[in-house]
Amino acid sequence: MTQQRSHWKSSTGFILAAAGSAVGVGNLWKFPYITWENNGGAFVLIYLLCIPLIGLPIMMAEFIIGRHTQKSAVPALTQLGATTFGGDRWKIVGWVGVIAAAVILSYIAVIAGWAVALFVQCVDWSLTGYTAPSENAFGDFLANTSLQFVFAFFFSAATVVIVCKGVVDGIERANRILMPGLFVMIMFLVCYAVTMDGFGEAIGFLFNPRFDALSDQAILEALGHAFFSLSLGMSIMITYGSYLKRSDSIPRAATIIVGLDTLVALSACVIMYSILFTFPELQSSVSKSATGMLFTTLPPLFYAKMSGGVILGPIFYLLIMFAALSSSISLLEVVVALLIDRFSFSRTRATLVSGTLVFILTVLVVLSLDPANGLSRFQLFGTDESGLFYQLNQLFFRGKAGFFNFLDHLVANWLLPFGGLCITLFTGWFLDKKLCVEELGFIGQDGKPQIWFTGFRVIIRFIAPLAIMYVLYTVITGAADFT
Repeated sequence: MTQQRSHWKSSTGFILAAAGSAVGVGNLWKFPYITWENNGGAFVLIYLLCIPLIGLPIMMAEFIIGRHTQKSAVPALTQLGATTFGGDRWKIVGWVGVIAAAVILSYIAVIAGWAVALFVQCVDWSLTGYTAPSENAFGDFLANTSLQFVFAFFFSAATVVIVCKGVVDGIERANRILMPGLFVMIMFLVCYAVTMDGFGEAIGFLFNPRFDALSDQAILEALGHAFFSLSLGMSIMITYGSYLKRSDSIPRAATIIVGLDTLVALSACVIMYSILFTFPELQSSVSKSATGMLFTTLPPLFYAKMSGGVILGPIFYLLIMFAALSSSISLLEVVVALLIDRFSFSRTRATLVSGTLVFILTVLVVLSLDPANGLSRFQLFGTDESGLFYQLNQLFFRGKAGFFNFLDHLVANWLLPFGGLCITLFTGWFLDKKLCVEELGFIGQDGKPQIWFTGFRVIIRFIAPLAIMYVLYTVITGAADFT
């Protein structure tokens, strides 16, 4: 029996949910890191140009596929592909997205668990007084698999409970709390950053273009992050788009979502750089490890050197938790929607099955973080450093060891670019032009497509595919690594 399709209660709820998916830990963690490494200014300008030229059109394309079919990625691409070149083999693209979403969720739960642990630690410090942690406190925490299981399970369970409640009562309602809360915390931290001595330098570093400091690698990083930061290529926006009502405007919603995502990413930079320029001795720690700065350097800094740290510390890690939870909800929904649409599971059964399967991967990720565990040395083609298997490890995974690193590299460098490329080719070259015009609403009073559609068509057929092909080329040749 076919289940009645759920729809977002309002366009605002949809925008908050989709923005919640896009606004993840990457905005608060990775974007400030790569912007710092690429000297800000000109890199930010290139990134801001790539967002409307790459990210926005692909997001609109995924919304078109989802809303028109009212189905999640695999059945949607099966239906639309049936009458085009390639037939229902386009469903493979949907499966790639579902696999990517499940894999990302498996290690997002672990990273979110770190944020939960730091939040609990900061609350304890704020209430009972600060005690300086040992030099290798975070490393010891990573090796404590039992403790990591507890925090990862807590976070995964929260995600399952929310998704189990459905599109309106679960996902939309949760994001109506999470996203306004996230924006309030971001603005609070930005306002605090304004009062810091390093704020002026931070703004100059971030927005003053220095093209002499712009490298080819920086341009590639900007291009890649413009794609990765919006949750594209992993079937999320197709799935969320399938819950859209016909009256909702895809271009308007996509533009607002992209704008919110970009605003959060830039705000995170303002916060982090104000700290870095106020305390220059921290700058060397950024290049060593973005993870180290976030989970090792910052916690003591809040309490040892920053006024108001007893408030700032808990808020900062609560912010990361909110961002991770809003993203994890969307990632789990991709798998859940597939089981409902394709295999007629009830939502409860689909959520429990999906959550369990993903958590099995999470367990393996946690185990791989312990240097004493064999999974910390895992390589897909074996560990023999000679012959064909060595060459394959170098080609596909740059010789990286560890199950966590393997999953991260697989998704960021292969699955997401492949999925994004196929979506642009499918929408631009094979999907019915009239269908796209109608879904986007780019129709003039004379009944003909508006110039806006011409721009979308050019980007989705030529500019976006060529850009993603270039990303894949650099991955294959070893010129880039997006993990």
